[in-house]
Amino acid sequence: MAGQQFQYDDSGNTFFYFLTSFVGLIVIPATYYLWPRDQNAEQLRLKSLRRVHGRCLWYRLRLMKSQQSIIPTLKKGVLLLGWAVFLLLAYKVSNLEREYQEYNPYEVLHLDPQSTLAEIKKQYRALSLKFHPDKGGDEATFMKISKAYMALTNEDARTNMDLYGNPDGPRALTFGIALPAWIVDQKNSMLVLLVYGLAFMVILPVVVGTWWYRSIRYSGDQILINTTQLFMHFMYKTPNMNMKRLEMVLTAAFEFDPRSNKEAVSRPTDNIEVPQLIRELGSVINVKKKEPPFCYPYSLKARVLMLAHLARMEVSEDSEEDQRFVVRKCPALLQEMINVGCQLTMMANSRGGVHAPRLVSIENCMKLSQMVVQGLQEAKSPLLQLPHFEEEHLRYCISKKYKVRSLQDLVSMKDSERRNMLRFLGEEKYDEVMAVLGSFPHVNMETKLQVLDDEDSNNITAGSIVTVTVTLTRKRMSEVFEKEQATQPIASEEATQEEAGDGSKTKSVKVWQNKNKSTKKAAKSKKKKPAPKKKPAPQHQAKGDKPKQANGNVAGNEVVLVKEEEEAGSDKGSESDEGEGEGNKDTGSEREEESDKQSDTEADEIGGDDEEEWEVLQQSIQRRERALLETKSKVTHPVYSLFFPEEKQEWWWLYIADRRDQTLVSMPYHVCTLKDTEEVELKFPAPSKTGNYQYSVIMRSDSFMGLDQIKPLKLEVHEAKAMLDNHPQWDIPDTEEEEEPDDSDGIEESEEEEEDND
Repeated sequence: MAGQQFQYDDSGNTFFYFLTSFVGLIVIPATYYLWPRDQNAEQLRLKSLRRVHGRCLWYRLRLMKSQQSIIPTLKKGVLLLGWAVFLLLAYKVSNLEREYQEYNPYEVLHLDPQSTLAEIKKQYRALSLKFHPDKGGDEATFMKISKAYMALTNEDARTNMDLYGNPDGPRALTFGIALPAWIVDQKNSMLVLLVYGLAFMVILPVVVGTWWYRSIRYSGDQILINTTQLFMHFMYKTPNMNMKRLEMVLTAAFEFDPRSNKEAVSRPTDNIEVPQLIRELGSVINVKKKEPPFCYPYSLKARVLMLAHLARMEVSEDSEEDQRFVVRKCPALLQEMINVGCQLTMMANSRGGVHAPRLVSIENCMKLSQMVVQGLQEAKSPLLQLPHFEEEHLRYCISKKYKVRSLQDLVSMKDSERRNMLRFLGEEKYDEVMAVLGSFPHVNMETKLQVLDDEDSNNITAGSIVTVTVTLTRKRMSEVFEKEQATQPIASEEATQEEAGDGSKTKSVKVWQNKNKSTKKAAKSKKKKPAPKKKPAPQHQAKGDKPKQANGNVAGNEVVLVKEEEEAGSDKGSESDEGEGEGNKDTGSEREEESDKQSDTEADEIGGDDEEEWEVLQQSIQRRERALLETKSKVTHPVYSLFFPEEKQEWWWLYIADRRDQTLVSMPYHVCTLKDTEEVELKFPAPSKTGNYQYSVIMRSDSFMGLDQIKPLKLEVHEAKAMLDNHPQWDIPDTEEEEEPDDSDGIEESEEEEEDND
């Protein structure tokens, strides 16, 4: 609008609107996400895990933490304080003077819009006598009354009122500053500049610089970059790393150095407790190694505490806290070592000249992760993962009577035998052991080998990209072996019925097997001799021969049946030859029709196979797209670990290896989302030379000992097809070019004939 003026509102009322909105935008989402409403759900979850995980260290620490923690109370207090501030500001805003409401002179004079001029003058006199400054009234109120009276009696004021809504004419456009009034006050200008300079020139750069310095020190997995470089140096230096060397490299990580990590603590009592633990460990730890950084105090302390954890030794309270810190960090550090080994392997395969770590080094990292989580040494029995099992109890399990050495052997036993073997446990302890054992995972692994994006997906050629689709199905051990035990009585009943039906044969076989060994050798020699070709005997003769074969020579009957089938086949072949001889007399049209039908059926079969392959390919593409879009939770199933200080989820490693050459074929894939079923694709290039190759698909747990699986993978590599220089589809017929000269010749001939006729 022309001639319009602008001015700022320095009253500070707009600041309260801004502040109310700002506090509301913070308090409302924070209440939704941070209010500790899941505390009851967490208590219920822990209560449901108590029967199985009640003896685990992490479970007891979690219960103590939930009872002693004041964090939920602090969260509630902060959020309630925020809501109190928000409501106070909202009340303040609601009581602010409304300066931007529509001006109404009748409201100022307390009159109705239908009042007459006489009533307006009368009311003005009464209010003037009441609010006139000379009479002791309020000057601002008197100015409003006079302004309203002029708007209702003066013609110019009434015109301005009708046009602009104000008797004084067009008002200046007012902008509100969302700042308090004292900030824009000229008296406080130096203080405001000082605060702004301190905030934006000192505090903000320091905060951003600190965050940046800390962030560049860590990798994406929150591992120190210096630690990753340390792992890469030693894995490159020693490709074949045994378990002792691996333990030294692991505990040399900078996460355990107080100078690099504030969580690591160096205590004055370390000079007394660490040497004492070294004496108790004995030859397990190598103290004479003077190679840096293995000889540094922080590395030696971390290694001693980790080995004491694997030996299940008791330590003091201060050392126990440091030990929990070391053990808690180990799984993530071992995963980083595996990633470093994979990077070196890929560099060696692509560039050459790089020492790739051997397969045993990477597998030792996986084994050490299992050992740390379960608190067991490498040579210990997997049965010690169960509660109430001690070293002296293992002699009952590995005795000649039971020969139980693994968890699978223990589960597959009959309940009566298992109770007899574990008689050293009471009834309650036995039930607890079986509940824990039943909660252990049993993973079924199925593999499918194919070459995607190729005409023949089952034909593996040299240099092609091979895709192994591995389907993992996770069940509890109790579910799997309950089904097996349920099928055992049915199988035993069928076996007893068969024995009852063929009692004479089974008895004779048992007698023959137990008593006479010479007859057994004679029977073998008889089987090796080729039987003479004879015509099939009548049925009554065969029946009569059965009693003669009391020694169990059942193979003779099978040979006779095979001969009968061969003779029948030869008879059929002669009949077909005769039929062909007769068919030669017919016309050739019937043969052509049959060949056409066969070609049509073959084409239909090929088309159906192509459609099926296309559907399978589309389904796999859709699964990949869904897997990329979906973000699965890494919370799978809690691990039963008696001595691990933190709740650990069941995760697995899946990879393909050549165990003969001790090399990785495909990089280990860390399966972190296996709740029930998971499908994983492992890809690797086929060997460049043709032939048969024997690989292994290996699945290893990062938490349990004795549950690893190895499945053979046979690979038959064929020679790749030669590239076609010419293809029938690429030949474009030159029909148009050939037809044009013919037409022109015809035209010329017709013209010559016309000239001759003329």
